Amino acid sequence: MDAMENENYPLRLDKQLCFALYVCSKEIIRLYKPLIGPLGLTYTSYITMMALWEKDNISVNELGSKLYLDSGTLTPLLKKMEGQGLLTRTRSKTDERTVIITLTDKGRELEAKCSSVPEKMVCTAKIDPKKGINLLQELHTLLSSLVEVNDDEEIPELLRK
Repeated sequence: MDAMENENYPLRLDKQLCFALYVCSKEIIRLYKPLIGPLGLTYTSYITMMALWEKDNISVNELGSKLYLDSGTLTPLLKKMEGQGLLTRTRSKTDERTVIITLTDKGRELEAKCSSVPEKMVCTAKIDPKKGINLLQELHTLLSSLVEVNDDEEIPELLRK
């Protein structure tokens, strides 16, 4: 019997949590495109706007931490969004190394146009609301664990083997 035919073979794709999460993420982002594309948004710009609607006038570093994006990814995105007139980037008056992101009127107005996106996504993805809430809680728990592992000085012994 070929190793790949063995249900217990550890390198089967269908046994990998990372692969299932990766494919689900790609498919969810694909489903967002027809909802946010007509508004001039990509998925990354959409989540950036959501973060800014929650808290405006924040530093690029704070925004990057909230979105789990590094400055190499965030800076070109913010430049593009500034070009679209959704936000402004200004140097802090107290520390010129810090760039502050502020929504424009156009960026604030976009919030109302996006307010129905989450509900439409749930309907499009055919997710049972109760199961969706449970899944979200599980994913937050997983994310916390992953961030905790990443923050640890020592790599867990299991990863060294």
